[in-house]
Amino acid sequence: MKNTNSSPTHTGLTIECVLPDSIAAELEIKAGDRLLAISGKPVRDIIDYTYLSTETELTLEIVKMNGEEWEMAVERGEGEPLGLILPTPVPKRCGNTCVFCFVHQLPRGMRSPLYVKDEDYRLSFLYGNYVTLANITSSDLARIKEQRLSPLYVSVHATETAVRETLLGNTAIKPLLPIMEELASAGISMHTQVVLCPGLNDGAVLERTVADMVALHPRVASLAVVPVGLTRHRKGLPLIEPVTSAYADEFITHWQARALDIADRLGEPFLYLADEFYIKAGREFPPLETYGDLPQLENGVGMVPLFLEEGKEVLAAAESSSPLTVTVVTGESAYSCLSLFLVELGKITGVTFRTIAVANRLFGESVTVAGLVAGRDILAALADLDLGDLVLIPDVMIKEGEGVFLDDLTIDELEESLQVRTVVVESTPAGIYGALAGR
Repeated sequence: MKNTNSSPTHTGLTIECVLPDSIAAELEIKAGDRLLAISGKPVRDIIDYTYLSTETELTLEIVKMNGEEWEMAVERGEGEPLGLILPTPVPKRCGNTCVFCFVHQLPRGMRSPLYVKDEDYRLSFLYGNYVTLANITSSDLARIKEQRLSPLYVSVHATETAVRETLLGNTAIKPLLPIMEELASAGISMHTQVVLCPGLNDGAVLERTVADMVALHPRVASLAVVPVGLTRHRKGLPLIEPVTSAYADEFITHWQARALDIADRLGEPFLYLADEFYIKAGREFPPLETYGDLPQLENGVGMVPLFLEEGKEVLAAAESSSPLTVTVVTGESAYSCLSLFLVELGKITGVTFRTIAVANRLFGESVTVAGLVAGRDILAALADLDLGDLVLIPDVMIKEGEGVFLDDLTIDELEESLQVRTVVVESTPAGIYGALAGR
């Protein structure tokens, strides 16, 4: 170990936590120290840390909180973690002004992080965030290829440059296909999406986009088409036609058959239509097996078919329970699927379920997904109702780890207002059934 006087300023990352009994703890590294480099390579973010710390013999350069610079040689067993917890990268801001951007459609008065638009390939790799690659640089591409940052999640929207520029509200972007071709040639896998705006990127434009993505298979592993989400707060924004029930029905008729043809040609599912199309059209969902390994689940693709399949398993294993009256809250789009499951679960368990679809007053009636339901809208929907013994709130309505809704109402404040025990549950059949026994 070498101690030297540090320079006045340091780069690197501030260490948030050191795991007990870890290598870092034995080396007396502390939270608040800064990790400068590993084996001579600068550490810019947690991705560098993960990439550079794979060797069994390492040299760590640390700046202590008192300004001392330590250099430490480390030998460890294969796969033995160093024990450092580092911060999430600060997201790069998005420079696009997409005509369908949900951030631009938010009402005033919500918590400030909701108004931040990020566009960062690092968060795409780490967390599956979708990015347009509009701000990607040559050095970014070089890093992605060198560190094998795969898979990435890419918002394609349209491969025709002029249409894409219109959708992104940005004429200073490079053509997307050459970038994706470069990544594909380097072995980088990508999952892609199209936010469908009727009259803008459907029809022949979508046909070309799908063909371009198919041509990049298998490096482009999946393509999801999701309908544009429009709130009632679009003042001053370009006019976008909504996806109506009739449009969704016609869209499914054409593209579900195309998706099956493409899957036959490629030997695996590739093109996926978001659940919302089927809900809007009132159409039956395709079998769960047509969704492959559910690569677009977090994008609202396959959630309902998965729920239905898991519901069958839960019902087969369910047992009689203590008599309870339970109110289950959901969004309007999930109401039909959820209520049918709860009717059957009630027959087996003896529990009386009441399913409440919450109308979205915050964003407008066209926004029907459970994940965008606000706490005060729940209060309005449940006012003056006999809620029984227990209220169940799906976890998708709550910010993870913080217990707050989109409008900053907390789950504790909701429970206090309702005067009924209120529990956040996993948004699955097993999560609901488990809540009956306090599991």
